Amino acid sequence: MFRVLDRYVIRSVIPPLLMALLVFTFMLILPFLMELAEPLISKGAPASTVLSLMLTLVPQALAVTIPMALLVGLLVGLGRLSSDREWVALQACGVGVGRLVRPVLTLGVLATGLTLYVYIWAVPDANQTAREIRYNVVAQLVEGEVKPRVFFDHFPNRVLFVRDVPAGGGLWRDVFLADTADPHNPVVYLADRGHMVLDRARRTVELVLEDGTQHTSKAGAPQDYSVARFEQLVLSLDPETVFPRSGPAKGDREMSIAELRALIVTLKQQGISTHNPAMEIQKKFSIPSACLVFALLGAVFGLTNRRDAKFASFVKGIVVIYVYYFILMNAQSAAKGAWVAPWLATWIPNILLGGLGVALLLRHGLREGRWPPWIGKGRARLERAWPRLEAWRGATGRGRGAWRRAADAGSRWSRSWQLRANVLDVYIGRMYLRVFGLTFAALIGIFQISTFIDLSDKLFKGTATAGMLFRYMWYQTPQYVYWCIPLSVLIGGLVTMGILTRTSELIVMRACGISLYRAAAPLLVFAVVAGGVLFLFEENVLAYSNRRAEELRHVIRGGSPRTVDLLDRRWILGRKGEIYNYVFFDPRRTELSGFSVFRFALRAGRLQSRAFYRTAAFSGRATGFEQAVAWQARDGWVREFDRQVEQRAYRTVERADLLLEPPQYFMTEQTPAERMTYAQLKRYIVELRASGINVTDYEVELHRKVSFPWVTIIMTLIALPFAVTTGRRGAMYGIGLGIVLALVYWIAMSVFGAVGASGVIHPLLAAWAPNVLFAASAAYLLLTVRT
Repeated sequence: MFRVLDRYVIRSVIPPLLMALLVFTFMLILPFLMELAEPLISKGAPASTVLSLMLTLVPQALAVTIPMALLVGLLVGLGRLSSDREWVALQACGVGVGRLVRPVLTLGVLATGLTLYVYIWAVPDANQTAREIRYNVVAQLVEGEVKPRVFFDHFPNRVLFVRDVPAGGGLWRDVFLADTADPHNPVVYLADRGHMVLDRARRTVELVLEDGTQHTSKAGAPQDYSVARFEQLVLSLDPETVFPRSGPAKGDREMSIAELRALIVTLKQQGISTHNPAMEIQKKFSIPSACLVFALLGAVFGLTNRRDAKFASFVKGIVVIYVYYFILMNAQSAAKGAWVAPWLATWIPNILLGGLGVALLLRHGLREGRWPPWIGKGRARLERAWPRLEAWRGATGRGRGAWRRAADAGSRWSRSWQLRANVLDVYIGRMYLRVFGLTFAALIGIFQISTFIDLSDKLFKGTATAGMLFRYMWYQTPQYVYWCIPLSVLIGGLVTMGILTRTSELIVMRACGISLYRAAAPLLVFAVVAGGVLFLFEENVLAYSNRRAEELRHVIRGGSPRTVDLLDRRWILGRKGEIYNYVFFDPRRTELSGFSVFRFALRAGRLQSRAFYRTAAFSGRATGFEQAVAWQARDGWVREFDRQVEQRAYRTVERADLLLEPPQYFMTEQTPAERMTYAQLKRYIVELRASGINVTDYEVELHRKVSFPWVTIIMTLIALPFAVTTGRRGAMYGIGLGIVLALVYWIAMSVFGAVGASGVIHPLLAAWAPNVLFAASAAYLLLTVRT
């Protein structure tokens, strides 16, 4: 039966626990918002589909965040009891740590049960549902995927190019279709009009072309060339590319315990190691059981007599989480090397940290004199040996010297800061930096841990090494920093001003003639600095680090090391409207192999000439990204047509000089915007636009590279009125409010980005609209709040 003290402890822990759960879960879903939701929205996916996909990711996030949130909630909640000296009062009344373990372990048991349900039932179902939604989403989007002047190659062995697509729907204009089942002998269709017909009930996909011609050639006999006219032509496409009959295969995490056991039997029959599915079964129980370990450590670390217990305990909690997953990674690696049994590997962190928690709990009991006599005798022996250890440390000069030197350096920095700011600025600045630093460290830690959990199975399957995984996390960290700084600035501003409001210090400042604007000056200075850091990261760090991270991720996921992915860009639109096709491009020799050129008459639906060359090499007689440079083609043929598309002339070519775009034009690779600086992306947009690629989404990203760093200032401005009006409800309320504001901002950024990418609004407006809306809201609230 719960007593008043038990209920009071639980009520103290629940709010920070829920806030931590909200923060951690939001941060794990944030990459989805940035990488998946926006493209889906821009391609016309229904909001219900995007929302359903987001909800399916929540269980996987909760499986990681529930134990973490429990630990942080206990540390912050019990830390508040310590900082408010309530723990001292309880000790004075004869209440020890052992008495408070009961409500703490009750929370641990509840969290264990919830995590167990999530791991065993919710995660497998949700992960598989998410994979199926993403696998089948093409069936909802394919009708709107064909864009003007963009090569559409989603159908196997078919490349479609349309020069004009009416905004309101209807027939395509000037259609070019190449059947590339045999890359050396493509069948080409040209039509004035065309459209796609999908029948979901009958599972059929048909491409209807009207008023066009069909061109057929043979590689071994290029003189045998046929042209067939048609008024209407219906081509059946592979329905499996649009309506897949079977979903994706399940991974280990999507399998139930029964399925994993069946997999173990199958692997044993095949003579393959079963350590991966065996450890996955044990993790479904060991990770939930970590809640009990974290509950024990939370009680030990959270209850202290220090006045800054909340902040110190928070740091300890982040360290414990890091240590837990570090031990788990090494234990699983040991299981892979047959050093440890697979069933034991996932339990090693629980055993070690649980033993540490029990030892620390016994240590607390020793101080309180509440343990058996034999423990007291051991304590007496330790106390007798301690003075000798202290004497040795003093004689060798070890101990606090390094800490004293660090403190002296910190005081010198503090004095230099005070020369530039008054006492109030220093006081508010220190408080803000403290909250900002803790929030930033916690968010980075959550990202790192989630990254490790996501890729650890690749490590244990042998497709990646520990060094490769750590290098990936190193290069991925700048992107996490870029995401975490704005949220840390927002929460730092909300909590700092909320504390000043709750303690009535802001009222005292007003009484002394110091306005809210003046008190918030240090926060604005730090916001400007944070915005500058974001911009510097964008221009000097992110492009390189994201490229390296993506290369490593590709290898970790089982791919081969990448250089330049050119084979996926075999169809390119020339600057004068011609279409180029090549089999292979060698960037070192600047040579095109299997090179075809399709030139059109003034009416794009009519072919003027078609040429094929075995090779085309850059002659090197021009430099720079010019309009036309010299290439030397060998071993080919050229066929010309009249206005009625009748064959007019045919000739073979042993050697010919061609004026084409420079090699950089053919080396253009579809590269994500986050892997380029502002200047690189701007130049890249020019190249893509000339190649016939729709660059609207890249233009949105270009303007966003300038608009996003301003988010730190805008978040600080909007945090001030909210913190003043809601500050008396406590710091946890401020953190929760910060998460809600950040979520609204990121949703607005994704929606406007998707709308801009689809061409509904100008890319410049799409990139700046969230900032403008939030800045206007901040201005209104600042003008209405009492300053």
